[in-house]
Amino acid sequence: MKRPNLRSRLVSAILFGLLTMSMQAELPPLIPLEDFFRNPAEVGHSLSPSGEYIACLKPWRSRLNLFVREVESGREKRVTSVETRDIASFDWVSDDFLAYTLDQGGDENFHVFLARRDGSETKDLTPFPETRAAILDPLPRDPRHFLIQHNRRDKRVFDAYRVDLKTGETQLVVENPGVITGYMADHEGRVRAAVSADGVQTSLLFRESEEEDFRTVLTTDFRDTLAPLAFTFDNQFLYCASNLGRDRQAIVVFDPRKAQETRVIYEHPQVDTGEILLSEKRKKLTGAAFLAAKRGYKFFDEERRRLQERLEAKLPGVEVVVVSANLNEDRFIVRTYSDKTRGAVYLYDAGKNRLACLAEISPWLNPEHMADVRPIVYQSRDGLLILGYLTLPKGVPPRRLPTVILPHGGPWARDAWGFDPVLQMLANRGYAVLQMNFRGSTGFGRKFWELSFKQWGLAMQNDVTDGVRWLIEQGVADPKRVGIFGGSYGGYVVLAGLTFTPDLYACGVDYVGVANLFTLMETIPPYWEPMRRMMYEMIGDPEKDAELFRRVSPVFHADRIKAPLLIVQGANDPRVKKAESDQMVEALRQRGVETPYLVKDNEGHGFHNEENRFEVYRALEQFFARRLGGRVGSGKDILGKLEKTAAPSAKR
Repeated sequence: MKRPNLRSRLVSAILFGLLTMSMQAELPPLIPLEDFFRNPAEVGHSLSPSGEYIACLKPWRSRLNLFVREVESGREKRVTSVETRDIASFDWVSDDFLAYTLDQGGDENFHVFLARRDGSETKDLTPFPETRAAILDPLPRDPRHFLIQHNRRDKRVFDAYRVDLKTGETQLVVENPGVITGYMADHEGRVRAAVSADGVQTSLLFRESEEEDFRTVLTTDFRDTLAPLAFTFDNQFLYCASNLGRDRQAIVVFDPRKAQETRVIYEHPQVDTGEILLSEKRKKLTGAAFLAAKRGYKFFDEERRRLQERLEAKLPGVEVVVVSANLNEDRFIVRTYSDKTRGAVYLYDAGKNRLACLAEISPWLNPEHMADVRPIVYQSRDGLLILGYLTLPKGVPPRRLPTVILPHGGPWARDAWGFDPVLQMLANRGYAVLQMNFRGSTGFGRKFWELSFKQWGLAMQNDVTDGVRWLIEQGVADPKRVGIFGGSYGGYVVLAGLTFTPDLYACGVDYVGVANLFTLMETIPPYWEPMRRMMYEMIGDPEKDAELFRRVSPVFHADRIKAPLLIVQGANDPRVKKAESDQMVEALRQRGVETPYLVKDNEGHGFHNEENRFEVYRALEQFFARRLGGRVGSGKDILGKLEKTAAPSAKR
């Protein structure tokens, strides 16, 4: 293994010193597990176009439902009465109507519903079997219409529709020719830009009006990014996130008629920039947001800068994000958070310079009992620097701690600084927790992303392994008490870690993880079909790369696993099918290995119903306590029940 350079060792020494000095003197109380994973008191607040009403999601019969509150009077009305599943998302589509999405049992075939603000009427706009729908654009400035998309006609692609709020009728706006993967409307609500993919090439499409056909403006290799973010306010050009000719994505103005960038607005020196801030009222681009170790901003507008400064002065010590505004932009919904709190939601009246708290998201969690989440950097064996986050339990010296490694899913996603109930629950139980943005994690430039291609179980896995060894070398992790827990691709990392580095981990928890790359590719959802060839480039081709697939698929090497393993799966998962977990469980049980296996028939890619979250994390808590020695709260013996079911003598 390549030895860390001086810079990496210096960074590690400084960070470790800071961590050591920051430890508290008293152990916090053992917090009930349910307090970490129960539904928030209320969340997702959004102002209506007029600013007279606020909508949010609140629990009703253990499910998140829509509620609407009058700003002036404070009177509140429950709009929906959903009992089977949390509402997934919602938007104001006028002052009188809200649209929301809901699936069944985790199948991710979301329907779009239209509801009156007063709760008097709800209509399913997409009551079609085996169809996935989404809100495309709420068109807040159009009091009569909004845009949706769904794949009823062809399960592989999505058509765009305009909904008439008065009648509830839908009108076809774009019939997908078979390659479009995304649409964008201009500031007048006309769908005039789109993105297409044929597998290994992506194209930007454009048209002058909805009466014309789309024409291809620019076609690039999928490794190049030209992602439209919004139309300029004259509806002539596009604000885009682009890495054309550069490693990191920058915010640019793109001319669709000349097929070229006309101006680079902002480029961060270390990370991608892909989020813009707009003032629809003043018709201005006001800023850009980026995610380095923490969230940051670049402002182009003094009024928007002053708004941020006023809010941060009123709300010190937490991150402050403006999440919603009315059309007049004199009322704002403001959300706060930190690593130790989910934070609160506020209504800010700009004219009166008045800030009022609407709700604490999880008021039952005391920030003083939560652990610090600190950014760290370590070096992988080939010299690549990896940004991660280390969470240490309060009140415990940071030496030879039981440790949980927590790789993120995706894999083309990233971990970020903020409040995470899993981190805080594990830290409260006495574990150090290490997260890492291994190669392929998004936001760190094209080169960093491309280093992950066809590296499942190889260099990507090495980045995780080297993070574990780094933490052991720092003296933080007890080498005999390191567990690993991850979901989706993170679940694959768990299985690969226990398979390919069997002496590194004392135990693992695989949550809807991939076990077999062959079957993963065979069972992708139909609406991923346009990206199949791209997935072959990034993960591998099951025919051309069959040897690679067999080499890195944990199911074919289950005989190497030494450490205890808990597997969790949703029966309706459309992305990582239940067969992935079934294969792994069967491979282990054929060896006579007891493998606790938790399956929920009403869940999909992750457990979303509150009672199911309680069960899976109770099982995880008990599993880690037994194998790693952390604290455990009171509650049903979920793990014991699973182990009895898993025993080789049990009927299967």
